[in-house]
Amino acid sequence: MSSIDAEALYRSLVEQIRAAYGSALTAKDGAVLAGIYSGGVWLVERLAKDLNVPSFGVVNVALHRDDYAKKGLHSQASPTSLPFDVNGRRIVLIDDVLSSGRTVRAAINELYDFGRPASIDLAVLADRGGREMPIGARFTGAVVDLAANDNLVLARRDDGRFAFTTEARA
Repeated sequence: MSSIDAEALYRSLVEQIRAAYGSALTAKDGAVLAGIYSGGVWLVERLAKDLNVPSFGVVNVALHRDDYAKKGLHSQASPTSLPFDVNGRRIVLIDDVLSSGRTVRAAINELYDFGRPASIDLAVLADRGGREMPIGARFTGAVVDLAANDNLVLARRDDGRFAFTTEARA
C-alpha cells in the first residue's frame, strides 16, 4: 500500500465543506460543526479555524457504543459538549476514518439525546469501506484501499499537521 497523504485529504475535505456550506457555517443560525472524539475532534478544531467558524461541538460516543461493555469509557475523553441548540440545526459531523459505521451510528444517537437536528451530514478524512450499517459520508477526503486486517490511524503532529499510519487489527 502506498502512503496516504492525510494533509492532501484534509485540504480536499475543507474545499468540499466550503463549497457546500460557504457562509452558512458562520451565520448565527447556520450549519454547525461537531467532531467525534478523538480524531474527529482534531479535525474539527482545525476545520473551525480554517473555515472561520466561531465554535464547534465535541461528541463522545462512549455511552452509545454497542461494544461499551467490552471497551468501557476512555478516561481522557471529554464529555459531549455542544455550544449550540441541536434542534432544527444542520450539523456537519466530522470523523477521521469511516469503516463499519458503528461509531457514526453512536454519534448520531448521542446527538439525538440533545435534540432533533434538521439534518446531519457526515464528513470524513478517509473512507476505508467495510460497512456493517447503511451509513455513508457526504464529504470524503478519499476512499482508501486497505487490507481487511489493517486499521487506518490518524496522528496529529506537534505542528498540527495530520498523518496516517496503519496498524494490524487486534
